[in-house]
Amino acid sequence: MTQQMNAGERQKARAVAFIPARSGSERIRHKNIRRLGAHPLIAYSIASARDSGVFDAVVFCTDSQEYAEIARHYGAEVPFLRPTEISGPTSPDIEWIRFALDALAKAGRQYDCFSILRPTSPLRQAETIRRAWSAFIAEEGVDSLRAVEKCQQHPGKMWVIRGSRMYPILPYRFDDVPWHSSQYKALPEIYVQNASLEIAWTRVAQEGGSIAGDSIMPFVSEGYEGADVNAPMDWNLIEALIGEGTVSLPPVASEPFPASPLIDD
Repeated sequence: MTQQMNAGERQKARAVAFIPARSGSERIRHKNIRRLGAHPLIAYSIASARDSGVFDAVVFCTDSQEYAEIARHYGAEVPFLRPTEISGPTSPDIEWIRFALDALAKAGRQYDCFSILRPTSPLRQAETIRRAWSAFIAEEGVDSLRAVEKCQQHPGKMWVIRGSRMYPILPYRFDDVPWHSSQYKALPEIYVQNASLEIAWTRVAQEGGSIAGDSIMPFVSEGYEGADVNAPMDWNLIEALIGEGTVSLPPVASEPFPASPLIDD
């Protein structure tokens, strides 16, 4: 599945940013609206999306009226709520993406591309988005772009355990030396996807069964751009990095959302 558009058409493509934030997070209660610095977590993805200048619309996708109110405060649109049946912890992205694209289309709003900017990546900057967008529209014949970063734990040194024996996940060798016994620098570079950024042509989701399609280009994130907040340890690490000045959150023009038990507990 490849996109047949010339360079001029790709430059004129209309794009919508989707910021998904369901209300049922478990490891960190209400993590998507928990306050990080002065603002709830979702504020930073909304701000970076708006400030990037890439998108014709920034749409917040949630199943919660309370979350929707906070998102609107920071300048996102919330034209619909996600149905409960596609907002569970195991609901695949393709379900709510198709729902959102269909809802917008019924309102007469058609987009050539969509991007998923998950609020759990608060260190993604507007410049990050612009860099990814420029790479995506310049590339011919791709279905989507996905952020990746170099693996810290190489799968060549990973094992499965069966009873009292273990076996390498990747049983490859350099000559007679198995990967698990090779020096790390001798192994091929392998990348893992992070949750910070995805871009795809709209028809990939509408016509296919995934948000990525078949031809996926990499976007290698830099530094802490792809840092993901899912567990309390992740949250503590980002707060420490901010506190020591190693990283900066995207600037947010809006006043902080008023104090609320929902986001400050």
